[in-house]
Amino acid sequence: MKLKWYGHAAFRVTAADGRSLIMDPYTPETSGYRPIEDIADGCIISSDNDSFHCRADLLPGAPQTINALTLAREGGLGELVGIPVRAIEAMEAEDHDEHDPDQNGMYRIEVDGIHIGHMGDVGNPLNSAQCEFFKGIDVLLALAGGHPTLELDELMDVIQTVQPPLVIPMHFRTLSYKPRNTYWLEPFLALMGEAATDFVCDSEVEIRRENLPPSTRMWVLNHAN
Repeated sequence: MKLKWYGHAAFRVTAADGRSLIMDPYTPETSGYRPIEDIADGCIISSDNDSFHCRADLLPGAPQTINALTLAREGGLGELVGIPVRAIEAMEAEDHDEHDPDQNGMYRIEVDGIHIGHMGDVGNPLNSAQCEFFKGIDVLLALAGGHPTLELDELMDVIQTVQPPLVIPMHFRTLSYKPRNTYWLEPFLALMGEAATDFVCDSEVEIRRENLPPSTRMWVLNHAN
């Protein structure tokens, strides 16, 4: 499978047979990242009211869409274009600086035998059920920008509990990202350690089960947009 990072929390997953999903598409005007022009078969959004995470309506081709929060509230199990999807409820930071915290959904998918977990927009330490939800994943798409998502020490607790082979950071400050309310990547790099970090220098990677590292490593991608 291939994984592409557009910027912020938006990714595209492409299976070996060509099926594709886009996750958490943003609003270009408010995020600072360029419009997503790739066509996908499906889309997953972590909520329906956050312009940084829910803009399936801006994607070309009108892909079939699942709201992870709705899925979580309806049992947590679903399928999108033949790809299994699971979801669990989460909430933005209780002490959010800009507004009252909104509910959202964290989710995981399985593509070509690779289990990918997306942390949505969670802003508080994960409880035991939420940590258990991510057990067994191969790739964690990790909220690496600190408040208003969970703090970095809280993220490290998740990584140490779940022990995913790959951590791919997202939702951190870049030169393109318009809001200035998140950290640059350096604080998270310091916590993960240089020895466990690879700079991919591209926006897209191919991930195969036989090539997964034996212990947790971080792959830093360039944003495509």
